[in-house]
Amino acid sequence: MAATTHTVTNQAPPLVGYDVYGTDRALREGVERHLSAAAPELLGEVRQELHELGRAAGSAQALRWGAMANENPPRLHTHDRYGNRVDEVEFHPAWHRLLGHAVGAGLTDAWGRPAGHLRRAAGFLVWSQAEAGHGCPVSMTHAAVPALRADPELAAEWEPRLTSHVYEQGLRPAARKAGVLFGMAMTEKQGGSDVRANTTAAKPLDAAGEYLLTGHKWFCSAPMSDGFLVLARTASSGEGGLTCFLVPRVLPDGTRNVFAIQRLKDKLGNRSNASAEVEFDGTWARRVGEEGRGVRTIIGMVAATRLDCVLGAAAQMRQALTQAVHHAEHRSAFGARLIEQPLMRNVLADLALESEAATTLGLRLAAAYDAGTEQERAFLRIAVPAAKYWVTKRCTPMVAEALECLGGNGYVEESGLPRLLRESPLNSIWEGSGNVQALDVLRALQREPMALNAFLQEVGQARGADHRLDSAIKGLLTELADLEGIEARARRVVERMALVLQGSLLVRWAPPEVADAFCASRLGGDWGAAFGTLPHTLHLGALVERARIAG
Repeated sequence: MAATTHTVTNQAPPLVGYDVYGTDRALREGVERHLSAAAPELLGEVRQELHELGRAAGSAQALRWGAMANENPPRLHTHDRYGNRVDEVEFHPAWHRLLGHAVGAGLTDAWGRPAGHLRRAAGFLVWSQAEAGHGCPVSMTHAAVPALRADPELAAEWEPRLTSHVYEQGLRPAARKAGVLFGMAMTEKQGGSDVRANTTAAKPLDAAGEYLLTGHKWFCSAPMSDGFLVLARTASSGEGGLTCFLVPRVLPDGTRNVFAIQRLKDKLGNRSNASAEVEFDGTWARRVGEEGRGVRTIIGMVAATRLDCVLGAAAQMRQALTQAVHHAEHRSAFGARLIEQPLMRNVLADLALESEAATTLGLRLAAAYDAGTEQERAFLRIAVPAAKYWVTKRCTPMVAEALECLGGNGYVEESGLPRLLRESPLNSIWEGSGNVQALDVLRALQREPMALNAFLQEVGQARGADHRLDSAIKGLLTELADLEGIEARARRVVERMALVLQGSLLVRWAPPEVADAFCASRLGGDWGAAFGTLPHTLHLGALVERARIAG
């Protein structure tokens, strides 16, 4: 066969060996903006740690780890050769390397260090672009801290382990490990998101705060974690009342807690991460918080994991955009590079706009956590579920459009985009699907007037800067004033809230061409039903240039 038939031309080179953080202008500028306002003395330190993480995330090694962890999904071993239950999940070594790097980079350590949430959010957004599945135990470990703080004694014991920068795999007593991972088991077969339908029962023991649990959990992510926060019903918690418990995988004396892994879920995506059904049958647990107040106790964990859903979706969007722009830079068609073709430039600009809006919003929420004021907490009460609803909903269509930019090249597994597409719906489903988020926003609007005031003050900071944003704010206020049929309109209302918030942030902080394009399309109505339908009069080239990885 003639060698000339195998000459490779007009193909993009591998996208590898780049700084994921340093080449993301929106992310880099956002981190610098918030740090300059809150902790300027940390700028040098945070720049260095994020650039190091960015180079690692864009390395051939990390990309190989991600591919291997997904090509070799976890395997469940329920029994040993003698018939004893062991309930162990075996992960590929690449999974452990990804987790070890995440923990070592401080991605479970936000609550006790200066600007911890902002730097951790940026790091999570960067490292998730290497592989998303291992982000689940990273997220839950980070998010367990506020729930455990409902019991100061438990927090003092477990928080140093949760926030450790040391990853130790294997099941043994937590006291003998330098760092631990946490999971969560809330949903049950009969209830799903309606956790108040849970039937798992908790029977008190003689020792204060100790119980035995009996029940079946329908979804338990990362079942090889060292501990889990679980909701169960106590006899004294009353009808509808649930209590939060800490369930360790290994008891202090070294024996295994009763934690029967019945099966692993066969999922659409997220293949590297194990999600399991587990049964408790006399499982030892410690109560966290007050009896009957379990939902309130665990809600801090849920809110933190919801923010990670926003960040995880933003990471997938950025990685999809990066792949699309990189391909278009190097691929030619009809006499010019794809990136120079007007219609492709419109598509890429639209994708870039969506990605920047998601990143900017995610960083703003993380900075609000760091501020910790009453005003910021009230803002987060509405902004987190609204952002979780909208940003995660935008992820799948955006990733699909980015895949289409590569055409057939994007449809094959080697490109990595099929894995990204399979992963893309996950953040919209986990920690409460779209309807749950929309109804949660309504609940806050009806019960917590401070939350709406804080939200309106935030978006109002950009009033007068763009007439389309002003009009959108006015329209939102009209929507909020009309309570008739509000539940059926909840998605519409929450979508508008998220878009107005993104518009306000971009008008205040993004380059004029970005803010103009966002307000014209997302708020002004000059936009089609698909990506690539921005007004042709906008500075599309500037948007695409901003999205390039050239730095």
